[in-house]
Amino acid sequence: MRLLVIGGTSFVGRTIVGDALGRGHEVTTFNRGLTGKDVDGVEALRGDRSTDEGVRPLAGRGFDAVIDPGGLVPAHVLRTARATAGSAPFYAFVSTTAVYRTWNAASTDESAATWPGAADQDGDPADLENLRVHKRGCELAVEQTYGLGACLVARAGSIVGPYDNLGQLPWWLTRIAEGGRVIAPGDPDRGLQLIDVRDLSAFVLDRVEAQAGGIHNVVPDGPNTTMGRLVDGCVRATGSDATPVWMDEGFLLSQGVQPWAELPLWIPDVPDAAGFWAVSGASAAAAGLRTRPFGESVRDTWEWLRSGGAVRTAPGVPPLGLAGEKEQRVLAAWDSRPAGDG
Repeated sequence: MRLLVIGGTSFVGRTIVGDALGRGHEVTTFNRGLTGKDVDGVEALRGDRSTDEGVRPLAGRGFDAVIDPGGLVPAHVLRTARATAGSAPFYAFVSTTAVYRTWNAASTDESAATWPGAADQDGDPADLENLRVHKRGCELAVEQTYGLGACLVARAGSIVGPYDNLGQLPWWLTRIAEGGRVIAPGDPDRGLQLIDVRDLSAFVLDRVEAQAGGIHNVVPDGPNTTMGRLVDGCVRATGSDATPVWMDEGFLLSQGVQPWAELPLWIPDVPDAAGFWAVSGASAAAAGLRTRPFGESVRDTWEWLRSGGAVRTAPGVPPLGLAGEKEQRVLAAWDSRPAGDG
């Protein structure tokens, strides 16, 4: 097939490009040439979809499908979809399960209420505060231009794997590789639901090859690991002598430790987040999603880091992780708490 991949130089996009080339497809990437190096073997077009002039390089080009793995601004996605609607019969957009309004129940499926969005809304790609609304607007931009039968909306959960540009699993691996006592949050048996970027890529390309539209939560159908297994897996992969110190969530919050930002992938176990790690993946499973054992994701991400891989977050996005000095203060406070307290 002749595929147009928007971006295509980092994490999800890079993985999709590599996978597509490996399947024998002809791949053209369309990007500004600022984020990273184009994968060898692609035809690279330069442009900026934030303006009408910026998408002119797409004029007169014909493709079998467009794959948009990273759209963040609805107006940009709408402009891209309109520019390709007459020359590519299918559009695949990688979205996020963050578009759902509530997380208080397990098995949230594709019929659940989403945040409102507007297909023509403009904005700043770095505006992560409004990510959930903007991503829903991006979905609408594709749906309204192509129609659901000719587009795929792949709502990915938390993504891990080589070439990670988010930094969640890489932070745990890097910190645990340093050794010593490591803060571990809450219940080690708390389930997590993580999708390997290579499994996401395979699902998207399978659906593109079949020209099969629809909306799918691209997640394992239920938790596929736990926080305890994640930490233990990082210890094994790195060969570290790190010792996890499992701390009560209430204590961590009392010490000002920020979930997700300072301890990546930690979401406190509260009623409003009861379904955060238990989104329904039944639709994607029925459509052919295959997921690898989570241990492979840990091992391969560590191998990528060891071979020189580095997390390159988007401009303006602060790095994840707990600062060393704060970690030591929290550990000291934990050690000095009254006997019998948590």
